[in-house]
Amino acid sequence: MTEVPVICIDGPSGAGKGTIAHMLAEKLGWHLLDSGSLYRVTAFACQHDGVGLEDENKVAEVARHLDVRFEQAPSGEVLVYYRDVDASRAIRTEEGGRGASTVGAMPSVREALLQRQRDFAEPPGLVADGRDMGTVVFPDAPLKFFLTASAEERAQRRYKQLIDKGESVSLPRLLRDIEERDERDSSRSVSPLLPADDAIVIDSTATPIDAVFAKVMADVTTRFGT
Repeated sequence: MTEVPVICIDGPSGAGKGTIAHMLAEKLGWHLLDSGSLYRVTAFACQHDGVGLEDENKVAEVARHLDVRFEQAPSGEVLVYYRDVDASRAIRTEEGGRGASTVGAMPSVREALLQRQRDFAEPPGLVADGRDMGTVVFPDAPLKFFLTASAEERAQRRYKQLIDKGESVSLPRLLRDIEERDERDSSRSVSPLLPADDAIVIDSTATPIDAVFAKVMADVTTRFGT
């Protein structure tokens, strides 16, 4: 599919894959694909344009013509723009996550965004963060990881993030949302959330992020000699 080296990092929300993907891309000097942002922006675009998420045909049409761009701020934060509207904060809310899960379960939407994701594979290499990077988008990638953690631990992490931002949030509600999203993502008919057969599975429930990164880097070094 591509001669550009690709490292896939898949897993459920809150398992730490986004953090690891950013750390790895920075360490290697490779490009980064946050595929979840594309689904979140699709849901945001539908809301922005008055398209109901229950209409798969219209949602897929939005995805096919998605006017989105990514910019890196001086702080290192990746800013996401839809039609020059800064959607960065809106797409990273709990509502944004639920919207992404809803549109991500639509086969025609996933098909519409497939090639756009593959286009991110450019020299010197790509770190792809998502839920089906290793199973569907880059099935021939030479190195794949699947990061996981218990729903309770992921809810605690998200709770701390939101509290640190000064937001009022319910831990039981967060846990319920995570469990419901896991169920949707794992049971959908197209590209269900599961490890690729050749993925290295890492459970980060009781493992500090630095230790997870050290494990990932060890496997990267073994595979690529980096």
